[in-house]
Amino acid sequence: MAKTIVQVDKNPNENNASVLRRFSRKIQESGIIHKVKANRYNEREESKLKAKKSALKRMARRKEIEVLRKLGKIGERRTRNTRR
Repeated sequence: MAKTIVQVDKNPNENNASVLRRFSRKIQESGIIHKVKANRYNEREESKLKAKKSALKRMARRKEIEVLRKLGKIGERRTRNTRR
């Protein structure tokens, strides 16, 4: 993403509120806010190798839990809305 620089210089007889208003208007016109909001929740895609490794870990963990369940070392799965 290219950097955009917005600069506003204060005129001698200008108050701070009007400088701030001019700065805000320039920011709006430059489209910086729109670009930032558009990219706000974008996440990088996970690499294929990392995704494969995590999938293999999940599969191994599920197999291990299933073996422990069959041996009786872990209780049966409870669904969320059932009472004890």
